[in-house]
Amino acid sequence: MDSREIRSSFLEYFKSKGHEVVKSSPLIPKHDPTLLFTNAGMVQFKSVFLGEEKRTYSRATTCQKCMRAGGKHSDLENVGHTARHHTFFEMLGNFSFGDYFKRDAILFAWELLIEHYKLPKEKLWVSVYEDDDEAEKLWKELIGIPPERVVRLGAKDNFWQMGDTGPCGPCSEIIIDQGEDMGCGRPDCRVGCDCDRYLELWNLVFMQFNRDESGNLTPLPNPSIDTGMGLERIIAVLQNKKNNFDTDIFAPIISAVASLSGVPYGKGLETDASIRVIADHLRASAFLLSEGAIPSNEGRGYVLRRIIRRASRHAKLLGFNSAVLYKLMDPVVDAMGDVYPELIHEKDRASKLMMFEEERFTKTLEQGMRILDGVIEELKKAGKNIIPGSELFRLYDTYGFPLDLARDIAMDNHLLIDEHGFHQEMEIQRERARASWVGEDEATASIYKELLSEIGDTVFVGYDALESDAVIKTILKGGKIVTEVSGGEEAELFLDRTPFYGESGGQVGDVGIIYKSHESGVTSQESTAEVIDTKKETGLHAHIVKIKKGSFKVWDKVKCAVDKEKRMSTARNHTATHLLHTALRNVLGEHIKQAGSYVSSDRMRFDFAHFYSLERNEIESIEDMVNEKVLENIKVLTEVADVKDAVKSGVIALFGEKYGEKVRVVRVGNFSAELCGGTHCRTTGDIGLFTIISEGSVASGIRRIEAVTGKAALDYLRQKNNELDKISEVLKTDKPFERVEKLLGDMKELEKEIETLKGKIASQSSSSLIEKVKEINGIKVLSCRADGIEQKDLRVLADNVRDRLGSGVIVLASVKDSQAALLAMVTKDLTKKYNAGEILKRISEIAGGRGGGKPDMAQGGTKDIEKLDNALESVYDLVRNRSQRTELRGQT
Repeated sequence: MDSREIRSSFLEYFKSKGHEVVKSSPLIPKHDPTLLFTNAGMVQFKSVFLGEEKRTYSRATTCQKCMRAGGKHSDLENVGHTARHHTFFEMLGNFSFGDYFKRDAILFAWELLIEHYKLPKEKLWVSVYEDDDEAEKLWKELIGIPPERVVRLGAKDNFWQMGDTGPCGPCSEIIIDQGEDMGCGRPDCRVGCDCDRYLELWNLVFMQFNRDESGNLTPLPNPSIDTGMGLERIIAVLQNKKNNFDTDIFAPIISAVASLSGVPYGKGLETDASIRVIADHLRASAFLLSEGAIPSNEGRGYVLRRIIRRASRHAKLLGFNSAVLYKLMDPVVDAMGDVYPELIHEKDRASKLMMFEEERFTKTLEQGMRILDGVIEELKKAGKNIIPGSELFRLYDTYGFPLDLARDIAMDNHLLIDEHGFHQEMEIQRERARASWVGEDEATASIYKELLSEIGDTVFVGYDALESDAVIKTILKGGKIVTEVSGGEEAELFLDRTPFYGESGGQVGDVGIIYKSHESGVTSQESTAEVIDTKKETGLHAHIVKIKKGSFKVWDKVKCAVDKEKRMSTARNHTATHLLHTALRNVLGEHIKQAGSYVSSDRMRFDFAHFYSLERNEIESIEDMVNEKVLENIKVLTEVADVKDAVKSGVIALFGEKYGEKVRVVRVGNFSAELCGGTHCRTTGDIGLFTIISEGSVASGIRRIEAVTGKAALDYLRQKNNELDKISEVLKTDKPFERVEKLLGDMKELEKEIETLKGKIASQSSSSLIEKVKEINGIKVLSCRADGIEQKDLRVLADNVRDRLGSGVIVLASVKDSQAALLAMVTKDLTKKYNAGEILKRISEIAGGRGGGKPDMAQGGTKDIEKLDNALESVYDLVRNRSQRTELRGQT
């Protein structure tokens, strides 16, 4: 069976057993801040296992994209050196949400392996958790496995949990004996050994508990099943391969790497390891890039950068001296694009980002080499032979400089490296990275989950109305439930229904007023709450309010009124982001991918993936295209559709965003169609005017446009026009650009004249300074002040003195604006005897300042002017003492 057949037959088998075939969730878990990447099939069902979410099915099967690189679950460093480790892999799984439990899970697994995959039952073993008598009995009595092939293991091997917290439970693993030739040869080799003889194939997790942050286990609402079988492993077994990389799923990628490099696969241990690293990391990078991930220095982007740079490092070991990984994207797409179409859709963009990152790595690698050479030079001077772990990590973290390369260079220089210190710094970085990506999506506070289960969803009526009646269902103050709030207090009100839009999808929450109502329905102004923000929390709308007067109690009837002007301004900006998105794709190319947005009443911000700054003509084309659609006054229509049908029809969806089965589609004629839950204009004409106010870079490969619409756009343009009028008035011309251009030209000419005059003055000054030169033991020395001169002009003056002097030591100081600039020079013929950097460092310390530099020239400064003269006078002693030490060495 080939890999496609193995994958599809697994899903089809469980479909025949009443399981819903569920599409793989993204590698980047959008709504689970406890995870860096999706690392198991059950991640997308976590809320179902916890009883927080209901699905239309109670049985499911998936082939899930997974990543284990960075964080607690990381296989990165092992990849390429073992037969089984990968960064990216696929996990086959079947799940039961309170439906079947241990008996059926065991039966299904055994039937598929024996009847469909035709594995020899005599080679199969199973392990069970040491306290799980039920599972052991089922394997022996229901399946008929001989007792000697059922092994009890402890929690380390047979109690599964996804992370430090979350669903967990005892598990049972199905293991295949691959034969003695795959073993370690030790007489005690058995199930549980780290060698490859007893290979773990399928893990059946009997999900019974939830582990909280304190480590406590509580029973789940309904015992469930979560199983996982690595696709790459079962393919290797069924294709009789001893190494996952030798299977058909890797073959086209490995073949392409070998062909392009001219290095045959299977001919050498080191080159084979490099080829496998590249093949694995190409898959991981391609999938992460296809989901919109961008290489960066923190969180998930940091892991992606490490993966790409590690692959690039191994490409260099194979002889590639320039960017090459991007050329190898085709075999990845060809091998897996039919199963994961996002690889096809994002191929061009991913390839460009890959090339960009590789080229950047090459440059930083060169920088790292120079810095490492400097570190080695300093160590040798100090008589040390170990490169500190902190320096190694700085090179790795800042420049992507690989540890193994640093080790090789250290060996060439007869030095050692502090690997322990390096790994300590690496662990600190992992903690920083974890803090960074946890912060990307704040975990939903447990209080909101509890409220949701008690009071249910908030009904949002704000698409069609800006006012509505409502009932207060609960009140939070300081994170605690209260029954009443009164004048001056701030709190969160939760209503049964609301016209207030809760912040989500990049759009800010509505503001407005909530009034208290009487039983008669007549509005009372006696109790008023100002809504200063509205947040959306797990189906609830939290109205952040400040009580202006009166009081509010749970079950009070209230009337809600959204600030109409701000809502309409926000709607203008939101619809404009949709028009902008399409305009960007039309002008710059289909590779444009939204990377974030912010929509408020006063402005909009749109982040997108692109590699270069926009030219003026591109910005104008984008503005023109958006404003053309504004002038056409196109109707903005919304509809609710099936998510699969909507995406198939070409509607733009944000990859990684969590959508339900039904989605809201916002269409602007035939120009734009996006999945969006935000509020919008009725027609594009409501936008009035669209103006881009800035465009720039916010991260590697990410650009940002800020724009305004409506009256804000008019105000912006009016302000710019007023500024231009004022400039015209000051310059007394109706052609300010030409006038400013001429003024700048004149300034440049004057600056040239000034520099010429400064040179003449410096020459004249140097003549007078020469008179102050002293000769100490045959060395000409000048140390004096030349006040009122800038640092750069002090350098010119010193150059003139040096040229006139021919040979000698020069130290100059200039006091200006209560600060003193210091400069030291030593002519080339004396640098082996006197070091300008050391001289300046000494006199800076005496003057209460700082400074340093090279042997022939150094600069510094001080604010302690009173000590300056003494510091300058000390120069003569420094030169004298140095000369005497040299003479003494000569006499001995």
